Amino acid sequence: MSKLLVHCLLLVSLAATSGHTQNWSEVTAGPIVTVTNKGGQTLGYATTSGVKLIIDKGLAFKDLNKNGKLDPYEDWRLPVAVRATDLASKMSIEQIAGLMLYSKHQPIPSAPAGPFAGTYAGKTFAESGAKPTDLSDQQKEFLTKDNVRHVLITSVQSPAVAAGWNNNAQALVEGLGLGIPANNSSDPRHGTRADAEYNAGAGGTISMWPGSLGLAATFNPDVVKQFGQVAAAEYRALGIATALSPQIDLATDPRWYRFSGTFGEDPKLTTDLARAYIDGFQTSTGSAEIKDGWGYSSVNAMVKHWPGGGSGESGRDAHYGYGKYAVYPGNNFATHFMPFTEGAFKLTGKTGMASAVMPYYTISLGQDKKNGENVGNSYNKYIITDLLRTKYGYNGVVCTDWNITADETAVDVFLTGKSWGVEKLSVAERHYKILMAGADQFGGNNDATPVIAAYQMGVKDLGEKAMRARMEQSAVRLLANIFRVGLFENPYLNSGETASIVGKSAYMQAGYQAQLQSVVLLKNKANALPLTKGRKVYIPKRFTPAGRNFLGMNTPEKLEYPVNLAIVQKYFTVTDNPDEADYALAFIRSPDSGGGYSSEDAKAGGNGYVPISLQYGDYTAQGARNPSLGGGDPLEKFTNRSYDGKSVKTINRSDLTMVTETYTKMKGKPVIVAVQMNNPTIFTEFDRQANAILAHFSVQDQALMDILTGAAEPSGLLPMQMPADMKTVEAQAEDVPRDMKSYVDSEGNTYDFAFGLNWKGVIRDSRTATYKKETQKAKLASK
Repeated sequence: MSKLLVHCLLLVSLAATSGHTQNWSEVTAGPIVTVTNKGGQTLGYATTSGVKLIIDKGLAFKDLNKNGKLDPYEDWRLPVAVRATDLASKMSIEQIAGLMLYSKHQPIPSAPAGPFAGTYAGKTFAESGAKPTDLSDQQKEFLTKDNVRHVLITSVQSPAVAAGWNNNAQALVEGLGLGIPANNSSDPRHGTRADAEYNAGAGGTISMWPGSLGLAATFNPDVVKQFGQVAAAEYRALGIATALSPQIDLATDPRWYRFSGTFGEDPKLTTDLARAYIDGFQTSTGSAEIKDGWGYSSVNAMVKHWPGGGSGESGRDAHYGYGKYAVYPGNNFATHFMPFTEGAFKLTGKTGMASAVMPYYTISLGQDKKNGENVGNSYNKYIITDLLRTKYGYNGVVCTDWNITADETAVDVFLTGKSWGVEKLSVAERHYKILMAGADQFGGNNDATPVIAAYQMGVKDLGEKAMRARMEQSAVRLLANIFRVGLFENPYLNSGETASIVGKSAYMQAGYQAQLQSVVLLKNKANALPLTKGRKVYIPKRFTPAGRNFLGMNTPEKLEYPVNLAIVQKYFTVTDNPDEADYALAFIRSPDSGGGYSSEDAKAGGNGYVPISLQYGDYTAQGARNPSLGGGDPLEKFTNRSYDGKSVKTINRSDLTMVTETYTKMKGKPVIVAVQMNNPTIFTEFDRQANAILAHFSVQDQALMDILTGAAEPSGLLPMQMPADMKTVEAQAEDVPRDMKSYVDSEGNTYDFAFGLNWKGVIRDSRTATYKKETQKAKLASK
């Protein structure tokens, strides 16, 4: 007689003797046992974890701590608050400290070198003979030794590999201590691959959607909610239960490097889209719902970045020491709360509010009205406790951004520590200050040692009982997010089901339609568009000089076609001879002059600070703020960060040259320009050389071809203003939305917020009536 049969007979006997009918059954597939409770929750456990079942009133429960009795946290019939409180009370300080950690970035399988490297039995993945679903040495260590239960997953080899890795990780932690499952997470992973082709009925590795600005350009909360629903289904099939998104900072400075990750600069539009996005991600319905909209298809949304990170001085970003200060020359601090307080915290769906919040790296300069501290937002008790928690009633998880407790090593290195304003504190003291400020979790930290040291500091200051209560408070918040999405009951995946869900044709089609709706037609002189299919087109190659990306990694020089010619050739005949062409198609990117800091200038004796330009041609700042509002860093001997009078070159100036040279070569024949926009752009340099201009926010080449040829009509609207010139950019206030003079093109159209064309002309519909009206009100109020 098999052990499994003996086990089942024993459980049937126990159920009979207890006077209750057995209302559960189980099926074993490989190492995973699935238990179905009639009228209750479905359970999953690994045969390798040592977990057994406990039967109560004919129903099955997992004995996660293996003590032979049904503890409240193991009872899926009880409310989440009761379960989380019970479990937190049973956890050691070491276990709570591990729960408070959020791992560094984890590619699956691990990379052989670089900041995200990992080994397998001491060897690189390629040398080890390991399976891609295996856990790396480092992953095993932080899951076991440091009790980490929140893992940030970056790249995965395939959906099936992601599912297998998830099952291996869950089986490992299920067998440890109290059996707390892993809450795996992801940064946004639904971006497009421009050269990929979409065919109706075809699947892919994951559905492809426009970037955040593209979603915003639809001006349609229903589209954004649909994205959330699709993305959540794919996330859960990959073993991901928390999304480190959406990014709902108001992008009120047009130069900000992270502008493209936002929903633009408008408070009302961003608020509405934030609400829709989170409702889509967090809400389970039907049989997937467990309670209050939460369930097996829910993904926790970690909304970022409180209290808004879009007002860095002169557009500089706080991933770097040179961008640590957010400034408020327009006294507009509270407006940046709106997408959080009116959107993320006031959902339409049953889950009520975003389950987690991430503060930004920035020092919100001069905004602490209680303690007068100028420290990074996660360290600031006024911003986390007094504002977020007390004034706005937020009681979910607060997780710091990544690497804020480490030491700064350089003002211009991406992977350095970002302990802005508390650089003189020790690493342990930084953790303690964050806890006392009201945050719960430490992003990018696999090591529990400084958290335990912070606890000991609290015991010394407050007493053991009070500090234990503070730790349990965070543990309850963190555990609630794991309970609500059903991970304690069944964290396991079927790789076959994963493969059938992730990138399935219906999801691919929905993403493609959203891409089409996100493209903005800015100019259409003499109805140059739509183009006739089958005609000859000239496409100039795009030159990209060698440089460095946002992470500081070197990028090679390239000269290449900017689109997939195989896709273009399904619409047009491509020629390299402009004289033969009927039209020219120029594909460019918005200007990129870097992040506003030059190490060469610093080495030459300057302060290192240079302008960020939104024009392609060389730019010299005139009338820039002097002295700067923010300044001071342990690695700098000055506080004035002004760049007035200094010049900067745009990395991709050749994009402008490509357009102007193409215009000359075409000798009056139509030149169509498609701009991939990461930031607002100054159009005066090439507007008159273009018969038509499309703005897009990371879509597939095929979507552009469908718009160009009239297979789809453009309907997108600008989610931000296009500045008239750099003088306007320098004059605007970093914290104020829609405060720039907008560019007027050769056809008399103003590239303001909510502007866009269709084949009939300027779009005026319910979207513009709703959101452009708000713009006009805001401008009147500012006067």
